[in-house]
Amino acid sequence: MILVVDFGGQSNQLIARKVRDLKVYCEVVPFNKALNSIEEKKPTGIIFTGGANSIYEEKAPKIEKEVFECGIPILALDYGTQLMVQALGGKVKKVDRIEFGEVNLNIEESVLFKNIENGNVVWINNVDIIEELPEGFKSTASTKNSKIVAMENIEKNLFGFQFHPEVNNSKYGKDMLANFVYGVCGEKADWTMANYAKTAIDDIKKKVGDGKVLLALSGGVDSSVTAALLSKAIGNKLTCIFVDHGFMRKNEGDEVEEAFKDSGMNFIRVNAEDRFLNKLKGITDPEEKRKAIGEEFIRVFEDEGRKIKSVDYLAQGTIYPDIIESGVGDGAVIKSHHNVGGLPDVVDFKDLVEPLKMLFKDEVRELGRELGLPNYLVDRQPFPGPGLGIRVIGEITKDKLDILRDADYIFREELEKAGLSKDINQYFAVLTNNRTVGVKEDIRTYDYTLALRAVETTDFMTAEWSRIPYEILDKVSRRIVDEVEHINRIVYDITSKPPATIEWE
Repeated sequence: MILVVDFGGQSNQLIARKVRDLKVYCEVVPFNKALNSIEEKKPTGIIFTGGANSIYEEKAPKIEKEVFECGIPILALDYGTQLMVQALGGKVKKVDRIEFGEVNLNIEESVLFKNIENGNVVWINNVDIIEELPEGFKSTASTKNSKIVAMENIEKNLFGFQFHPEVNNSKYGKDMLANFVYGVCGEKADWTMANYAKTAIDDIKKKVGDGKVLLALSGGVDSSVTAALLSKAIGNKLTCIFVDHGFMRKNEGDEVEEAFKDSGMNFIRVNAEDRFLNKLKGITDPEEKRKAIGEEFIRVFEDEGRKIKSVDYLAQGTIYPDIIESGVGDGAVIKSHHNVGGLPDVVDFKDLVEPLKMLFKDEVRELGRELGLPNYLVDRQPFPGPGLGIRVIGEITKDKLDILRDADYIFREELEKAGLSKDINQYFAVLTNNRTVGVKEDIRTYDYTLALRAVETTDFMTAEWSRIPYEILDKVSRRIVDEVEHINRIVYDITSKPPATIEWE
């Protein structure tokens, strides 16, 4: 396996995903757990991420020097490279003008540049630059403005890039990573979902034994794939509980029930809208919302588990980005996920079963196909566990949810009619807490502003806002204002990820 050591960069998940695209297993660990993780996991290679800090900042992340002496190949990126230089006796200096964006790379002979075209474009974002290399290193690439943007010490298998090979702007970035993973670390391309399915099924059987499992089934991609995997592993010892918390999209609760009630699984629907609304009364902070929803989920499952009796395990469709973004393991918290950081400490189950917790979204889809699930299910758009609860800004009420459901339905319907639903990877409406003045039928209104969000992405770790044609946006806007009460203004979110997240909360 390859270990990605995270120094707070925005692309920690993207680096790991690119390595997995090479069919090599990879995990992300925070910088302050690096040495312990290396000793425990024994990786064949290590990649340092970039970071938001300057190496000279007082609270800039550091790492034990022993990491460089463990004999394992290391590829450092951006901040990670500057850290390597400083730790090993070189010099880094601040720059007056930040080098940012696409630049042409002038390369010299290096194992990492094997079969790479000279002058190719890479993406760079430097706050500090290398002034003097550590002993034993040589420069292997430069740009117009920087003499050293790549370095290596072949004897110690230490490498550094001052640019970002993981982003799509770097033309041969994936090939450079492949040269490190295959050529330097000696890895083989054997990380496949077929192998993962076999291992996961065996692990579930060993863990569960004769016990019974409750699964939180939302009908989304993650929980559906989890259901299929658990069903193959333990059969009728699995009970799927669909909690309709009242935060589903229009007609979605009934659609989920229709899809799974005759599937051969033990399926239970719990209508808990009033319970969740009461729990969230007066809460406006998005993190508190997520945690409250997560805790109430567990309480519902405990109640249903007592009715079934002798339930031992709670299963969840937790995936790897949920864990990373929730800051588990001292990582930086981007947002708490209801099935990770939001879980209370005390539950009435022996343990959790989370067979997807080391997979990225596109790997989950691939696993679903491997398990025989239909494409319409595995290709379904992501829908957050808290549902519309985090698409209603401010306090959640039944009236606000109903307004959002109707508006969101129109937006999705018009995109499907226009044939754009397959080109846009995720699209939805957000009911903001802002009210503005408008005019409807010659009468002054003071109603909600609705935001529309649509993004295009391959991995959901980075995303570009979708350029929906104006005439379609115009039609959507007119329909929503005409057909949905209490909305008098529509705005379109044109922010990519990063700096924004896909969801607003």
